Amino acid sequence: MLQLHDTLALAVGSLRAQGMRSLLIGLATTIGVAAVMLLTALGDGARQYVVGEFSALGTNLLVVLPGRNETVGGLPPVMGETPRELRLSDAAALLRLPDVQRVVPIVVGSANVSVTSGKEREATILGVSAAMLEVRHLVVATGRFLTAADTARVDASCVLGPTLAHELYANQSALGTWLRIGDRRCRVVGILDNTGVSLGNDFNDLVLLPVAAAQALFNTEGLFRILVETHDSHGIERAANAVRRVIKTRHEGEDDVTIVTQDSVVATFDRILRTITLAVAAVSGISLLVAGILVMNVMLVAIAQRRSEIGLLKALGATARDIRTLFLLEALLLTVAGAAFGTLLGMSGALILRLLYPSFPAAVPWWGALGALTISLGCGIIFGVGPARRASQLDPVQALSARGH
Repeated sequence: MLQLHDTLALAVGSLRAQGMRSLLIGLATTIGVAAVMLLTALGDGARQYVVGEFSALGTNLLVVLPGRNETVGGLPPVMGETPRELRLSDAAALLRLPDVQRVVPIVVGSANVSVTSGKEREATILGVSAAMLEVRHLVVATGRFLTAADTARVDASCVLGPTLAHELYANQSALGTWLRIGDRRCRVVGILDNTGVSLGNDFNDLVLLPVAAAQALFNTEGLFRILVETHDSHGIERAANAVRRVIKTRHEGEDDVTIVTQDSVVATFDRILRTITLAVAAVSGISLLVAGILVMNVMLVAIAQRRSEIGLLKALGATARDIRTLFLLEALLLTVAGAAFGTLLGMSGALILRLLYPSFPAAVPWWGALGALTISLGCGIIFGVGPARRASQLDPVQALSARGH
């Protein structure tokens, strides 16, 4: 009976003797493990990024949308007609609720904007109140944000996103200049800091107007939506119920709004993206099964080529168990080496992604790494058992006779 260290030495020697074959099998496992890790890192990174963007706004935020499934026959409309519009008076009534800290009425539209130099382009116009700065955690790079006094004026001030300001004014200062929006104009009082896209709004490329000015610009009294910020996350459900009661009372008993809580949106995106990540990991895991099948096929070919070696080992006293252990150990060594290099490659790929895109949290989750290693080792064992059993069942006399062929 062979000792474990003798079996290990024989296995390593056999793998070295067939260096190219061993390299190709290990490479297949390496690619499979690295693929699983990189794809799970991308999927989980996307989940963390999206959830982080939503969570950065706080979990004590309510979004009041005009219309309900029962009244509009479908999802709440993003733009267009609704049975009953939300008004500024509705937003003012919500601000009086005890659990509500801030309220932001919003009007959205697009219009041509131009400056005195002649530059002109179409831009998204967002009509908001002064509370938008705190509710959406915006930062003003230069100048100031809209104030409560600006909100009530029709010929009011405006704040520009940094991208739009650069395109219209280049390297000149925009503060204090007049910006024409459609057939109206406003004075630029501030430029936002680089904010990027948040909840579908690219704050770098829009104009923030007082809500009254936006209503006058687009000739509408209806609001796109109302953002409601509560004092803390503990009173979010109580505030949602109070908001619904107030709107229902003001709308003659009609429950015609949809209220979305920030934490429910975060939880929904978290579940969706986690499911997508698992699905992607499962698909990439197929490459590990392919590597396992490759291991089995190559091991079966190796048995036919090494019949005389198997016969000699049995003639020297090796048992069927020793032969099984020898071939199973070879399969395990191949998959372990491939898994080790695949892990290194996957971790390195995730690190490179983080260096290239610092804001994207691309990191291999522990369950992704554990799953990839478990599947690779499992494939090595499962697909190595068959060839190992076949080798152990060879008749030593017949196996030795193969030396003469």
